[in-house]
Amino acid sequence: MELIQEVPELSAYLAADDVVDHEHARVRETAARLQEGAVDAYAYAAAAYGFVRDAIPHLADSGDVRVSWRASDVLATRNRICHAKSHALAALLRAAGNPTAFCYQKLVGDDGEPGPVHGLVAVRMPGRDRWDRQDPRGNKPGVDAHFSLDGERLAWPVRPERGEADCPVLHAAPHPAVLRGLRAAADRAELWRTLPMEL
Repeated sequence: MELIQEVPELSAYLAADDVVDHEHARVRETAARLQEGAVDAYAYAAAAYGFVRDAIPHLADSGDVRVSWRASDVLATRNRICHAKSHALAALLRAAGNPTAFCYQKLVGDDGEPGPVHGLVAVRMPGRDRWDRQDPRGNKPGVDAHFSLDGERLAWPVRPERGEADCPVLHAAPHPAVLRGLRAAADRAELWRTLPMEL
């Protein structure tokens, strides 16, 4: 699949805003801790990915009912949905100067019913003339995602025969429909009703 930049300028994929608030002290402190053991940009990106994937449980797995969408809040509460985890990872990657985009997938549940769109990121590492998608959703039985620049290791590779699809657009900011869903939900139960089924 060819990934398509929504915005031609790479600087748009480094921007801070009220969602990807990588200038916030909590994001900066987390980034600084992760950089301490990293020998280069690649090691830092892998460490940031591993931190978000493993240290911030997905709320569907943990049972937490709280909903947040701002990167600094996700780092504070340590418990979020895929979209919010992607916001946190994007903030950590952008804080280190790595252009990071938002990507989406249309997935179908085991029961065959469509679910809300799934959120992940794509990063453009130094010296690479390409984007690499990364899925920080969090592993569990049946899900084995990893940071990879040599072939995707996503939580859920799409199954076109079931109507699933990857969205090829690299969004510079989280999709407005996703943000509306996150902001409108008072708790986890409501979130499954407010997130969009497609973009």
